[in-house]
Amino acid sequence: MASTPTEAAAPTTPHQFLTFALGPEEYGVEILKIQEIKGYSAITPLPNAPPYVKGVLNLRGTIVPIVDLRKKFGMPEEATSAFTVIVVVQVQGKVMGFLVDAVRDVLTVTGADIQPTPDFAGQVDTTFLTGLAQTAEKLVILLDIDKVLTATEAVAVAGAAERN
Repeated sequence: MASTPTEAAAPTTPHQFLTFALGPEEYGVEILKIQEIKGYSAITPLPNAPPYVKGVLNLRGTIVPIVDLRKKFGMPEEATSAFTVIVVVQVQGKVMGFLVDAVRDVLTVTGADIQPTPDFAGQVDTTFLTGLAQTAEKLVILLDIDKVLTATEAVAVAGAAERN
């Protein structure tokens, strides 16, 4: 079982996260999970896909399913802009793209700088969060990219992409 950054090493060990924006909030994903960052391009919609699946895209011969993180997180949809990008990641052994509003920076923090996710007593699903990191400007929500989609959702998204 893979450990989260807060469990993986001593508090002084640095961790790097690619940070990106969804609306006014900043999120971070472990840099080692990132395969590439691609500018927004045409996405082919899939019939009968869940609402958060934008469609698929051909990335150098590989069909990659694209998940709209805004929709997955229940945020209002916004038109794409010049800053909209697709972050291509490895999720549960599969290549997927996550549509985000803009890429911000690479954040380097130590384990001691990562605060645990607050306990909402089951009222808010935080299973896909590894914690919160404080920057000079704001808090960055750290995602466990392997848990953003449940195992069932990841298999369904990958399967839909393979069928089409």
